[in-house]
Amino acid sequence: MLTRLLSGDTPRSSLLTALLLIILISLAFAPFLFPGTKSVETAARICIFIVLVASYDLLLGYTGIVSFAHTMFFGIGAYGTALALSTTGPGYGALIWGMAAGAGVAALFALAIGLFSLRVKAIFFAMVTLAVASAFAVLVSQLSWLTGGEDGLNYKIPRELTPAFKLIDEKIFDVRINGKLLAYYLVFFVSVMLFLVMLRIVNSPFGRTLKAVRDNAFRAEAIGYRVVWYRTTATVLSAVMAALAGSLLAIWLRYTGPATTLSLEIMIDILLMVVIGGMGTLYGAVLGATLFILAQTYLQDLMGAASEATSAVPLVSMLVAPERWLLWLGILFILSVYFFPTGIVGRLRAGRG
Repeated sequence: MLTRLLSGDTPRSSLLTALLLIILISLAFAPFLFPGTKSVETAARICIFIVLVASYDLLLGYTGIVSFAHTMFFGIGAYGTALALSTTGPGYGALIWGMAAGAGVAALFALAIGLFSLRVKAIFFAMVTLAVASAFAVLVSQLSWLTGGEDGLNYKIPRELTPAFKLIDEKIFDVRINGKLLAYYLVFFVSVMLFLVMLRIVNSPFGRTLKAVRDNAFRAEAIGYRVVWYRTTATVLSAVMAALAGSLLAIWLRYTGPATTLSLEIMIDILLMVVIGGMGTLYGAVLGATLFILAQTYLQDLMGAASEATSAVPLVSMLVAPERWLLWLGILFILSVYFFPTGIVGRLRAGRG
């Protein structure tokens, strides 16, 4: 049953299996295991970014396509949900059609980019996607009457998904059972479902053909596969998943703006997560997103504690000062690439640890 649920793509490493189970259980019970606003916010971001990074791995790792437009699709999904909720009110109908509209628009954009650009060499396609994503970000910033410009959009979501709604008055394990908890589990279960759908896609005949196209496009074309069609389809599927991840972020934050969805910094973070976890392994998205977001969130706090503990040693205290957390994050990334050139999942599977 578990093998069928995982589409036959098991972790193939006891250590990897243990890590994935720890992450799954931690996310499933995060509000109870790690109470506190910051912990739950971090867990929700991890869920959303697992979907986002996995959708990019579907494009980069399984199809061999380098795109810089992924945050554009992420933003389209977020803005689709935000506009639906801000214009028609905080109803479930608006929530559903906003998510559907965002995914649909992202699919159309991806189809247009794919059909017009995937016939060119990889580097030119990457440049085209970068130009399109940059133009889209500028457009969103300029259309303040529609998108809120640089300030973004604030909106209401259904009351049952807000902290004001109480499912029961009593606390369970010292946790309030309110709308915020329901919103977290909406994000969690939708993220799990989307991840399993992508796992099914990459382990289907379609997914195996994508790998053949990635490994040798000329050979795949020679034996009868329409390479452009497969690449375009993969681009569209990846865009739809990214848009749905954006919708989840919009629901969770109740705010959508260029900085939270469209920035180049987010695109770079996605690339780092894919490389750290391991390209061409959706499980790599789970590990990469979890490690990267935990480092982003808690590394500065850990360095602050280390700086205080080493205050008697001036040089060490200066090196681990909290304001240098980005430097150490970069060093950690370099070390991970050096010691895990195929990503964490690739290394664990090779070692069968």
